[in-house]
Amino acid sequence: MKIQVLCPHFEPDSAPTGEFMSAIVNHLGDMGHELHVITALPWYRDHAVEAGWEGRPIRVEERPWGRITRVHPFPTDKTNIAARAAAFAGFTAICLGTAVVDRFDADVVFAMSPPLSLGVAGWVAAKRRGTPFVFNIQDVFPDVAIETGTISNPRVIDAAKRLEKFVYDRADVVTVLSEEMQRNVDAKTTSATEIIPNFVDTDVFVPSELENEYRREYDLVGKRIVMYCGNVGFSQSIELMADAARQMTDLEDVVFVVNGGGSAIGEVRARAEGLDNFRIIPYQPVERVPEVLAAADLHVIPLRKGLAWSSVPSKLYKILACRRPVIASVDEGTEVGNVVIEAGAGRSVPPDVVEPFVEALRELLDDPDLRQEMGDRGRDWVEQWVTPQRAAERYADLFGRLVS
Repeated sequence: MKIQVLCPHFEPDSAPTGEFMSAIVNHLGDMGHELHVITALPWYRDHAVEAGWEGRPIRVEERPWGRITRVHPFPTDKTNIAARAAAFAGFTAICLGTAVVDRFDADVVFAMSPPLSLGVAGWVAAKRRGTPFVFNIQDVFPDVAIETGTISNPRVIDAAKRLEKFVYDRADVVTVLSEEMQRNVDAKTTSATEIIPNFVDTDVFVPSELENEYRREYDLVGKRIVMYCGNVGFSQSIELMADAARQMTDLEDVVFVVNGGGSAIGEVRARAEGLDNFRIIPYQPVERVPEVLAAADLHVIPLRKGLAWSSVPSKLYKILACRRPVIASVDEGTEVGNVVIEAGAGRSVPPDVVEPFVEALRELLDDPDLRQEMGDRGRDWVEQWVTPQRAAERYADLFGRLVS
C-alpha cells in the first residue's frame, strides 16, 4: 500500500507529534508499505529552523520506505496569534502544492492536526487522486485555543469552527486519541471516527537509576524531585507547582523542577520568584529525555480546567514507561486521569486547585514503597496497551479497510 503523509513535524524534530508520526511511519515501512512524508524543516525547539537545515526552503531525502519532503515552516512566536495563523497558512499552502503535484501514486492520504489547515491540504490531495482521506487529531482545535484564551475574537472563533467542520466532514475517517475526544468530534460531524491512542517506544523509554548524570549535572543528587517535563504553554497550569512549592518548604530535600520552556515560561518564573525549592532547567536534547524522566521521583501532568477533554499529552506514556508515578491535575473522567487510575500508577486530582494537589504530593513523597509499586504498575500497563507496533498495526488495518 502507498501512503502519503502530511504532518507538521518529523524526526529529527523534537515535537511530540513528530515523535508520534515518525514511529508510525517507520513501523508502517517495516511492514512493507511505501510512504511519502511531507513535513516541515525541523524548528520546534526554538521556533526557528534548526542549525544545519537553513539555506533551502525545500529539502528532499530518501528513506528505505520511501521519501521525505521538508518545506519551510515560517516559524513565529507562539504568542503572536496573527503571525502564527499566517505561518500555518503559508506552510499549508506549500504542503498542498507539494502533495498535489506529487507523482507518488498514493492509495490513501493521512494528515495530522494541528494545524487544522493541514486537513484542507490532505483532503485536496486525496480528492485529486480519488483516494481515502484519514485525518488524525492530536488536539481538538479550536476548543483548546478557546479554553486557554489564546483566541477570543468571536469572528476568529466562528471561522475556526467552520474550518474544523469543513475538514471533519470531508474526511473518510477522523482518528482521535480518547473516548472524550471522540465524543467531541462526533458532535460536530457525521464522518466516521476511530480511537487509536498514542503510544510510547518501550525500547527507548526504559526504567533506569534515579541518581543519574542529569541529577549530578544540575546539583540534584539526594533530593526528592517533583518534575514537569515538556512544553510550558497556556494549556499547562505550571503555576500550580510554584504554589505547591511555596506550601511545602518544610520538606527541605524536596525540589520542584520544570524541565522545558515555552510561551508561558516567563509567568512561571515570576510565580516562583524567591523559592529556593523550585528550579527551571532548559530543554534537553531529545535523546536525553529518558534520562531526564528517570531522574524524577514523581511527575506532574497539569492541564487547565476544560482542556483534558480535548488533549492527551503523550508524555504520560513516556513517564509510565520509565517506571515513575504521576499526579495528574486534570478534569475528572478524562483520559489522562483515567489511565493513571486504571494503571494504578499515581493519583488524579482536580485541575487548578492547589490543596488536593499538595495533599497527593505529600502522600506519595512520604511513601517510597508506594511510589515504587505505582511505577511498576505503570510500566506493566504501557507494555500491554500502548506500543508503537500496536498503533501502526491499527493504522495499517484502517487504511486497508478504506482502500479495499
